[in-house]
Amino acid sequence: MAQQFPELKPKVVLGVAAHPDDLDFGMSGSAAKWVAEGADVYYLLLTDGSKGSDDRKLTSSDLIKIRRQEQREAAKILGLKDVFFLDYEDGLLVNNADVKRDIARVVRQSKPEVVVTMDPTIVYWVEMGYINHPDHRAAGQATLDAIFPLARDHLSFPELLAEGLEPHKVKTVLLMRFQPDNFFVDITSVIEQKLRALSAHASQMSNIEETHVLVKDWAKRAGESVGYDYAESFLRIDILD
Repeated sequence: MAQQFPELKPKVVLGVAAHPDDLDFGMSGSAAKWVAEGADVYYLLLTDGSKGSDDRKLTSSDLIKIRRQEQREAAKILGLKDVFFLDYEDGLLVNNADVKRDIARVVRQSKPEVVVTMDPTIVYWVEMGYINHPDHRAAGQATLDAIFPLARDHLSFPELLAEGLEPHKVKTVLLMRFQPDNFFVDITSVIEQKLRALSAHASQMSNIEETHVLVKDWAKRAGESVGYDYAESFLRIDILD
């Protein structure tokens, strides 16, 4: 699919996802590029990441500490401005008022022009034998709800106004999903930076080299349709209201 939108040059970007490493798989190349161009990029992780391990020796509390440290290391590699961590239980995230309020709070704090999150409509992918994690779907839907209309309306969550957080209107949403997509970011110059950020998540990868090959292949295939060596692709929504 050809590029359908002009290039983004955001000053502030917020990525919202369920688990540590979700955003580094989906948008870390774009994050690194935007940081290099002068943007402030933030991550918000909604769950505690306490369940994603096959290691029977690890407790959930151990895993929370490990995965947060891995995400902080990845953030340093990418040059992120900050990472926000919430404590909703891994595997049980739901799209409720508390989650929406907590996302809206960070939106009002960071005031992003662009928010990147997961497409909540992706339930499964037959060809890849893939079922989308329910936390991914809940995170995506809660983020969309928080952006429109809850973060923008002063009468929504009056407790946020009481905290001194004024309403904020997000201009563009980028959804991480499977093709077909309508917006591509050229990450050719930062592909190795993306791979280094992914390497920080050692607890999640039994074979980092194999993961690198897979991710580079994804990025190469995403770039082919628009003439980039490597790209990240998204479904872009420019919010008119």
